[in-house]
Amino acid sequence: MLKNERVATILSTVNQSGVVTVQELVDALNVSSMTIRRDLDELEQEHQIIRIHGGAQSRHFSDKQEASYIQKRKLHVTEKSSIAQRVAEMIDENETIFLGPGTTNELVSKYLKLTNLRIVTNSLPVFERFRDEHGSYELCLVGGTYRERSGAFIGSLAIELLKNIKMHKAFVGVNGINGNSIMNANSDEGQTQSIALDQSQEKFVVADHSKLDRNDFYTFYQLDRCDGLITDQDVDPQVLKRYQKITHVFTSLDKKQKERFA
Repeated sequence: MLKNERVATILSTVNQSGVVTVQELVDALNVSSMTIRRDLDELEQEHQIIRIHGGAQSRHFSDKQEASYIQKRKLHVTEKSSIAQRVAEMIDENETIFLGPGTTNELVSKYLKLTNLRIVTNSLPVFERFRDEHGSYELCLVGGTYRERSGAFIGSLAIELLKNIKMHKAFVGVNGINGNSIMNANSDEGQTQSIALDQSQEKFVVADHSKLDRNDFYTFYQLDRCDGLITDQDVDPQVLKRYQKITHVFTSLDKKQKERFA
C-alpha cells in the first residue's frame, strides 16, 4: 500500500470510529507502530485529527458526539492514571466514598491499599472493577435506569436512593468544565451526580486537562461549591491559575496540598 493510500485509510478509520489506538491501526494495516505514529503526527499537523496518548481521535467526533465509556478508556490514559492515583491517596480507612461514572474513577481501585472501605457508585464499570479487585470492601451499587453509553444507572430511582445516603467524600467525573460550570452530556446523569455531591461532606471533581475550558450539554454543578478539582500535571499554567481562583486544584505534583489528606 502506498503512503497516500495508507494515510487516507487511517484518516477514514479515525473518522468512522471516533477513537483509534496505534495498535489497532498496526493490526489493520500490517505496518510498524513507528510508521503509524509518523502518519498520525502528519495528520495532526494538517489539523485533520487530534493526537491522543496511544492513538488518535476524530475532530468531528470530539465536537458532535459523546464518546462511550469504552471509547473513553483509550483517551489520555497516562493522565487518568495519575489522577486516579491522586484520588486513592485522598481516601482514608473506614470512609464511605462515592465514585461516579467515568474511566478515571474506574482506575482508582488499582491504587487503593486500604483494608476497610464502603464504596457507593452508580457506575456498573466502577462496581465491577471493585468487585473483582477489592472483594473485602462493602460495595453499594445504586440502581435505576441503565444508560449504556456511560455505564451509569440514572433517573428517579437512583436519585431517591442517593438522597438517603450520607458519604464522607464524592469524586465525580465530567465531560467539561468552563469557568464555574461543571458539565456533562446528559441531564439525568448530571442530576444524579449533583445529588451525590450534595450528600457528601467533601466534594471533588476529577478531570484531565483536556476537559478544562470545554463546554458540554448540561451544567449540573458549580465548581466553587466543590472542595477541589483533581487534574493532571499537564494542565497549562495559565489555565491552572484561573481555576485556582475558583477552588483548590490538586495535581500529582502538588505536594503541599497532598499533605492535607495525609
